[in-house]
Amino acid sequence: MEDVDFADEPDEDGEMGDEEWETEDEGVEEGADPHDDSELTYSKHTASVFCVSLDPKENALAVTGGEDDKACVWRITDGETMFECIGHKDSVTCATFSHDSSMVATGDMSGLIKVWKVEDTKEIWSFEVADLEWLEWHPCAHVLLCGTADGNTWMWKIPSGECKTFQGPNCPATCGQFLPDGKTAVVGYEDGSVRLWDLKQGSTLHVLKGSDAHSGPLTCVSSNADGSLILTGSVDCDTKMVNTATGKVVGVFRTESNVSKASKREEGEAETNSVESVGFCSVLPLAAVGYLDGTLAIYDVSTQTLRHRCQHEVSDP
Repeated sequence: MEDVDFADEPDEDGEMGDEEWETEDEGVEEGADPHDDSELTYSKHTASVFCVSLDPKENALAVTGGEDDKACVWRITDGETMFECIGHKDSVTCATFSHDSSMVATGDMSGLIKVWKVEDTKEIWSFEVADLEWLEWHPCAHVLLCGTADGNTWMWKIPSGECKTFQGPNCPATCGQFLPDGKTAVVGYEDGSVRLWDLKQGSTLHVLKGSDAHSGPLTCVSSNADGSLILTGSVDCDTKMVNTATGKVVGVFRTESNVSKASKREEGEAETNSVESVGFCSVLPLAAVGYLDGTLAIYDVSTQTLRHRCQHEVSDP
């Protein structure tokens, strides 16, 4: 791996009133199909779909993976299936294109990972690891990174299969990604810790644990455009902002509603919310945090204050 370079206003508490959440589907008779505004529906899977990704080069293809133990690559213009990625042993939970859209990687829950060449639809590489947690492509090379339930992070050069492993704590590596420089990766773990890995040396640059770590499993990580800052989200409802140069936590984002949830955690009460998605804005100093309860919170990175809160309807299962 040495040669790889890596128009409605919210009320006072920031939430919409119940009467403002009416939709076109309200009043639809039971059993009737809801109104569908989609331009295209892809329905070739025979069970639930668990992941979707667009090709980054042209945005012309999509890959979807599902409970039917396969992934499908299809055109978004007309829904035509280009090819199916078959041979998986379990539900396909990861499916993503390489940076140049020439390859597709698919991974199932059992840990079987396959790579397919888009041009000729052929499988060109496969490998089996422990139960798969996540799968990511390098930002500018044909290199794969994944995390597994045994705490390991794996990296392969494709299609040669040249491999490196990065051993974490004795718990699942629940989320991770390459940083924009391609030489560093951030990985979050079930024990609440976060590690920044030097991919060439195979060593940790920084480890966030103890008071700097989360009090629950990590669910998501994301970096800003230059990789100087990362966001980490957890089931503890906290979002932490970390300086990648120093490894120090420089901010903690928490909505007012989640402050009370943190108090419940301290009192030993069950937690029902969590951070599910985080991301930086590419043009403004803003960070977005999505919560399990349907809240999307927008924070000012400079002042670390809540700028806006959008509340989506959440239906009980």
